Amino acid sequence: MLEKFERYPLTFGPTHIEKLERLTQHLGGKVELYAKREDCNSGLAFGGNKLRKLEYIVPDAIASNADTLVSIGGVQSNHTRMVAAVAAKIGMKCRLVQESWVPHEDAVYDRVGNILLSRVMGADVQLVDEGFDIGIRQSWEEAIADVKAKGGKPYAIPAGASVHKYGGLGYVGFAEEVRAQEKELGFAFDYIVVCTVTGSTHAGMLVGFAKDGRARKVIGIDASFTPAQTKAQVLDIARNTAALVELGKEIVADDVVLIEDYAYPAYGVPSEQTKEAIRLCGRLEGMITDPVYEGKSMQGMIDLVNKGYFPGGSKVLYAHLGGAPAINGYAYAFRNG
Repeated sequence: MLEKFERYPLTFGPTHIEKLERLTQHLGGKVELYAKREDCNSGLAFGGNKLRKLEYIVPDAIASNADTLVSIGGVQSNHTRMVAAVAAKIGMKCRLVQESWVPHEDAVYDRVGNILLSRVMGADVQLVDEGFDIGIRQSWEEAIADVKAKGGKPYAIPAGASVHKYGGLGYVGFAEEVRAQEKELGFAFDYIVVCTVTGSTHAGMLVGFAKDGRARKVIGIDASFTPAQTKAQVLDIARNTAALVELGKEIVADDVVLIEDYAYPAYGVPSEQTKEAIRLCGRLEGMITDPVYEGKSMQGMIDLVNKGYFPGGSKVLYAHLGGAPAINGYAYAFRNG
């Protein structure tokens, strides 16, 4: 579905799928759990899901003759880290707006993890005291205008690259990659679990798996704590992406499966259950998840298994989207492990 789109390779290639054998057995063994390791997809600044999206955006940025990538996220944004890495890789400047999306006051929160890496890679980082919103932000628009005013040529990349016209393409590719791997494995996955916030990862998967009738088998775990807005954005991105790739099927609201039970108490703030899921996954599988995104989707998957959401014998693929550097901003919460 992606043959007509130019791609700038930033990743190693297809990401590994591994069986989470010990976690599977710990949860009773009735459902087989696997992880697709998007967190290990590149040598660029610890990788992650944003690189799949950026591979289809970079060619447009280069063609535009821009000299500065301008993006936005929270203080511990995985996305802005990857924009900084990509800018360094392709020889552009980088301007990042980091808003106060998370009501979290660890003493080193704005000096470690993702934001530290962005600074190391040379990004011009601007801290802005504004709350969480997945929509278009005024501070980002002002940063774009400021780059222009200073004689630069900005290329605008929205939060998570999600509402960019090509933001959903990378995870259409994810679905196609999974189908190829399923042939090698000799079975197809019954469900795919993914963390959902700004929406284009979920939306791209939904479109990609709609090709073989599995759109509603993509189970989004909301981590935004603004689920109505998130669900609407997933649907909008999915429809736009379906049109781009000429899917030939209509995407309807019911295709967006978003479970809202695990985002509490707020975006970026881990509950005790999220922290326990992070510890459990780390201690059984040596796989690190973070308090903002993957910890919440891991919590969700574990709870859904325990509640019998997945029928016995199901094979469930957990999309590990990366983000582990953010755990450094939560050092006090994990000071005893």
